[in-house]
Amino acid sequence: MRLTVIGTGYLGATHAACMAELGHEVLGVDVDPDKVAALRAGRVPFHEPGLPGLIAKHTASGRLRFTTDYAEAGAFGEVHFVCVGTPQRSGSEGADLTYVDAAFAAIAGHAAPGALLVGKSTVPVGTAGRLAAALDAEVAWNPEFLREGFAVEDTLRPDRLVFGVGSARAESILRAVYAPVLAAGAPLVVADFPTAELVKTAANAFLATKISFINAMAEVCEAAGGDVGVLAEAIGYDDRIGRKFLRAGVGFGGGCLPKDIRAFAHRADELGVSLAFLREVDAINLRRRDKVVALARELCGGAVQGARVAVLGAAFKPDSDDIRDSPALDVAARLRLEGADVTVYDPEALDNARKAFPLLGYALSAEEALRGADLVLHLTEWPQFREIDPERAATLVGRPRIVDGRGALDADRWTAAGWHFRALGRPAPAGERPATGLPGEEKRRP
Repeated sequence: MRLTVIGTGYLGATHAACMAELGHEVLGVDVDPDKVAALRAGRVPFHEPGLPGLIAKHTASGRLRFTTDYAEAGAFGEVHFVCVGTPQRSGSEGADLTYVDAAFAAIAGHAAPGALLVGKSTVPVGTAGRLAAALDAEVAWNPEFLREGFAVEDTLRPDRLVFGVGSARAESILRAVYAPVLAAGAPLVVADFPTAELVKTAANAFLATKISFINAMAEVCEAAGGDVGVLAEAIGYDDRIGRKFLRAGVGFGGGCLPKDIRAFAHRADELGVSLAFLREVDAINLRRRDKVVALARELCGGAVQGARVAVLGAAFKPDSDDIRDSPALDVAARLRLEGADVTVYDPEALDNARKAFPLLGYALSAEEALRGADLVLHLTEWPQFREIDPERAATLVGRPRIVDGRGALDADRWTAAGWHFRALGRPAPAGERPATGLPGEEKRRP
């Protein structure tokens, strides 16, 4: 089939490349000529494993093309997927639908008779119905469930597909689009518009709640002297609960969960339904950043002013260069405001971090960031950070003090190497002397 994909950001570029991989002819559309030029040359303007190879492969074959021309897109496509962003509205918790509305109006004005317009963006419930009533075209909704770092896999081998449709014809068209995926056994849920929209927002709300739940338990453990890691292991054996998303840490960030749960709660208020618990989920998440800052002060003897702090991580999660609402950079910026000399290292996100936080220091390797540091913060769970040798690292730093903000490091191993080790929701290792900020305390020769 001939498909267009409106919007070639993270979602759109991934969807376009994967639809070409499934055998369709695909035309990506974007208003940004620089982005279109890069994609035409086979270059991906963000980090996503596996995606550059797909885009290079299918642009070279001619199966995947890109344009800024909506008239060309309208004449080309039988099905038009809208994949533009829905950022948080300025001054409000609600979603900004400016880009969604503009994209639907633009493609509807050029689409051939009988074309199907399919939304993939995360939107407040009621959006699809409103657009279907306003446009002279058939609308469907097919929410995305992509995880950054696994987006290609999640598109080609999803754990489910959801079709929000108003006719058997729309369902039939979407079944044809996803025929190879359905043939491979992907579950399909066919729903009405409101349910399809709610599946996405409800899924994000549940994941955010599970993350904030274990972080709330970390707060209780900190107050009571418990160990949230052991607690999470114990409750995770219950099949009704499961182990996924039960690692306490500095919390979630990125361009989806924070703004999506706020928009969901806001939309529920408009409908007369209270989802006040989602605001507490948000608050718990943000409090974990406060806790990391507090632990940094504690390990530096009460204040971080003048301390050299190495921050391992800038992206909001590993296998991504996305720094939107990054807990790591939020903590780094706050420590700098308190007078710390902060140096950040991340394998993929340094360029984006420099643009957004130009006053922070940056290193080109973890070793460079660690050299001479009075405190180390592990805030993005890149595999290479877990592989750092604590004994080698102790010879690089000024003082061996670390906060594991992701609960991913081996506390016993780091403590045995002479480090003062702190992790959220866990007591200090047995036998560890309190760190002080006195000059020369535990100074190591670099």
